Formats: sequence, C-alpha cells, structure tokens
Amino acid sequence: MRRTVRRHLGKVVAGTAIAVAGTAVMIAITLPGSAGADDSGGSGAGGRTAQETGEQGQQGQAAVQPGVVEQVPDEGDKGIGRDSLTDDETERVERIALNQQLLRSAEDVEGDRGPQRIGVDLAEPAEDELGDASAPRRAEVRFYDYKDDALVTKTVNLDTGKVERTGTQHGVQPPISRDEMTEAAQLLIADPLGAGLKADYKDATGKELTSPDQLILNSMVFRAAPGARPAALADCGTHRCVRLFPKVRNGPWIDSRDLVIDLSARRAVKLG
Repeated sequence: MRRTVRRHLGKVVAGTAIAVAGTAVMIAITLPGSAGADDSGGSGAGGRTAQETGEQGQQGQAAVQPGVVEQVPDEGDKGIGRDSLTDDETERVERIALNQQLLRSAEDVEGDRGPQRIGVDLAEPAEDELGDASAPRRAEVRFYDYKDDALVTKTVNLDTGKVERTGTQHGVQPPISRDEMTEAAQLLIADPLGAGLKADYKDATGKELTSPDQLILNSMVFRAAPGARPAALADCGTHRCVRLFPKVRNGPWIDSRDLVIDLSARRAVKLG
C-alpha cells in the first residue's frame, strides 16, 4: 500500500477488510467420454474387415455427442400459491400501484416526478387465509417519496388487480435500492468530500473516477444517534441517509466509512 493512500479520506483496504458475503454458484456440465471400439475380443483390430471397422467408427461417433445446456423454462405470467412473483406479475403490480396522484405528488432520489421504487415482494396471506390453497395472491409494492420523506407501501391483489391497502410511514428506512446506491455514489464523486475516494481509485487503477459505473457498490442505511455529530447528520433516520462500501472493479475495496450521504438533502457529510 502506497504512503499516499493512507493520507486520503478513503483508504484502499484489502478485500477482506470489509466482509460482504456473496455466493457464486457454479454449474458443471459433464460431457460424455469418448467411446472407442472394444479391442479385447476375437481377432483384434488387424482381423477386422473394412465394414466392421466402419461400423465401429460410426458407433464411436454416435456415442460422443456434444453437451447440451437446457434453456431455463419460462416462468409464466402468473405464479401459483406461494410461488415467487413472476416478472410479469412484478411489472403489473407496479403499474397498478403507481397511480396518477402518487406520480404527481411524489419525487424520486434524483428529484424527478414520481416516487422512488424500492421493491416488490409477495405479501403474506391474511390470518384467515392460512392453509387456504385458493387464497388470492397479493404483492406489496414499496416506494420512497423523497418530497415527503415517506415510505409508501401498497398491497395489490393479483387476482382482482386492485389496491387493497395503502400505508404511509415516516422514519421507516428500508434497505437502499440499487438506483439509490448509484445516486449516492454520484453525489459523493461530485462532492469535495469525495476527493479521497477519487484519489484512492486513481492510486489503484491509474485512472480518474468519474462515474459510479466504475465501482461495485454495497451500502447500509445510516441512522443518527441522539446528539449525533456533526449536527448535519441529526436528521438521518427521518432523512434517507446511506454509507457506501465501494470496490474498484477487479480491484480493492476503498474505505469510505467516515462519510455519510444524505440522499434527502443531497449532500455528503463527514463523521466527526
């Protein structure tokens, strides 16, 4: 590690310094082995006729077939029971939940019209529907409204296509979405406090850091404790605040744990 790295606000750290769990699943495809003619019997290869040799060759070729990777079956446009939501169902409930009123009144993480999509999950059945195979499938669609700093949750009945419940909560901070992480990184790169991050990236790669696409990002929600310092972080918890754990693509992690990005206020703050 070069001496200049230690002087930056963000410090390049070893890959194990910040443990982010991940699992890679490898699928092995076994090809059939080559099938040769049986040399153990009778008169041996020298005693075979041309016809016999040709038949053996054809049999060997027939036995060696190229490996085949089966296509993933279509998941269909509608699941059954407690099946995970299909892509079609997810897109459908988002359209249903995002009505014109919410589109007009809310703002996303970039300040554009409409709420920020957080996630869509299969909803738990009602108590009186437990064990009922014919119970309707429902989905919970979660949005964050940056204009009002509110989490909006809508429960959509997949059978009827209607919104059955709408909940609005303040001070509730679900995990940061991918789009929010990207915007947080963009804000940090553009902020003077991002100078250390950019310097460490250049130390690691020899290139300038100009875009979040150059990083692999992980994050966690930041909540301010009572009497938090600096005072600029006091609203974190009501505001949507995030700490980033950036990694150089094919390179090391960069330590930026002392920086918090307030997405609601669109600024970076240094812990102190």
